[in-house]
Amino acid sequence: MTGVRMDKWLWAARFYKTRSMASRACDLGRVQSNGVEAKPAREVKVGDLLVVKNDSGEFTVEVLVLSEMRGPAEVAQTLYRETEASRELRAKVAEERKAMGPLDVFAEGRPSKRDRRLIHRLRGR
Repeated sequence: MTGVRMDKWLWAARFYKTRSMASRACDLGRVQSNGVEAKPAREVKVGDLLVVKNDSGEFTVEVLVLSEMRGPAEVAQTLYRETEASRELRAKVAEERKAMGPLDVFAEGRPSKRDRRLIHRLRGR
């Protein structure tokens, strides 16, 4: 096997829960392959450097193994190697998020009529 579709590999490596979500992420420009925006049908090859943005953060990974089949998480983690810089950046962002504390905007209950008007105004309705 010389290459695998980008969306299949991202799904097999468990960056996205479904293959359609992986395909959508490629369409939205959240995946880059060797510095170029990747389309879902682009072939992934061993040694490619991918930048993947998802809910967990931004990953910079090197492809080690190709796979079209989704397996257990332990197997999926052997498909790639995350760069040290990416790991440090994600740890730093997690620490900053933890230091900010919880966002309790409406801690006192339901928004009042005035609060709702402000919310609608902010959202542009």
